[in-house]
Amino acid sequence: MAAKSQRLKGRDGALSLLNAAIDALNLAKELSSVTPAKAVFGTVTVLLTMIKVYFLLFGDGMPRSHA
Repeated sequence: MAAKSQRLKGRDGALSLLNAAIDALNLAKELSSVTPAKAVFGTVTVLLTMIKVYFLLFGDGMPRSHA
């Protein structure tokens, strides 16, 4: 039971870090005046969002069901 609790804490921490990184990149994209930089920030934001969704759906290796 303790191992599962530790795993959930780790996943929640990873999701919090992903959210913070996504927010920071969105802010950098808004503040940037260089067009290529905006494209890079947008692309990295999309990739991090895809990773976040993967963690939410398959965080423990098994797909989440619609309960």
